[in-house]
Amino acid sequence: MPSPAHFEADIDRLKEIAAAGAGPYQKADPFPHTMIDNFIKPEVMEEVLAECERGHADWHHMNDEDQNKFATTRTARMGPKTRALIQFLNGQEMMEFLEKLTGIEGLIPDPQLAGGGLHELRPGGFLRVHADFNYQRHLKLDRRINLLLYLNKGWDEAWGGNLELWDKNTTACVKRYTPEFNRCVIFNTTDTSFHGNPQPVKTPDGRTRRSIALYYYSNGRPADEVSPQHMTIFRKRPEERTAVDAGKSFLRQVTPPIIFDGLRRLKGKSR
Repeated sequence: MPSPAHFEADIDRLKEIAAAGAGPYQKADPFPHTMIDNFIKPEVMEEVLAECERGHADWHHMNDEDQNKFATTRTARMGPKTRALIQFLNGQEMMEFLEKLTGIEGLIPDPQLAGGGLHELRPGGFLRVHADFNYQRHLKLDRRINLLLYLNKGWDEAWGGNLELWDKNTTACVKRYTPEFNRCVIFNTTDTSFHGNPQPVKTPDGRTRRSIALYYYSNGRPADEVSPQHMTIFRKRPEERTAVDAGKSFLRQVTPPIIFDGLRRLKGKSR
C-alpha cells in the first residue's frame, strides 16, 4: 500500500536517505553530520521563498563582535506556507527520520524555536565559529541536533556566508557548504561541534542569505557529552587570534563553561 501523499516532502525518499545515510552520518568528520539537496518539495520551497521575499516583521538584530544577523521566531508573523513547513519540520515524520539518521532516540522538537526560526544575513552579516548552547532552559531539555534549510537561489561561493564545520580545537575548517536553495545540513550539537558562517556576506543588489533553523532535544544525553549548562561558545579562527586570545583559549579549556557564562553575563551587564 503506497504511503499517503505529503505536501511538504517525499516521506519515502527521506526514509531511504535515513536508512542509507545513518552510517556515514554517524562517522562523518569533523562531527556527525550530513548534507541533503532537494530536501523539501520544490513547489513548497518556492512558495516559502516568495513569502520571505515579501518580508517578515519582528526581526531581532544581533550585532556584536561575534555576529551580525537577523532572526525571528514569531510564527504568527510568518506566511502560511512558512508556518506549515516549520510545523512539518517539527512533526512526527521528521522525528522518525532524524532518529533513524542520527541514531538518537527520543528526539523532541521545540515549538518555541528558541534560537532558531528564520535567519537572515544581510550584506556584511556573519556568525563567528561557535558551539551552540547545550540546554533549553524553558523546556529543560538537552540540545542534540541542528537542522539548517537554505533559501538562496544561485548562491555564489564568492559572496561568503558558507557554512563551515571546524575541528574540535578550531584549528582548521574541515567541511564547507554553500547555502544553496533547498539544501539541508543536519548535525549533532555538542561542546565541540564548532561551526559558523565567519566570512561576511558580500551579495550584489541587496540580496540576503536566508535560512530556516530548527533544533531538536532529548531528555538527557550520553555521559561522555555531559557538561555544565552553557550558552553559545564562540571561538576565533587561527588568523583572528592574538597572543591574548591564546591565553584566553587556554583558560577556557581548563575552566568549566558555566563559569565563563557567568563572567560573560557580568561583562554584558557592565556595559
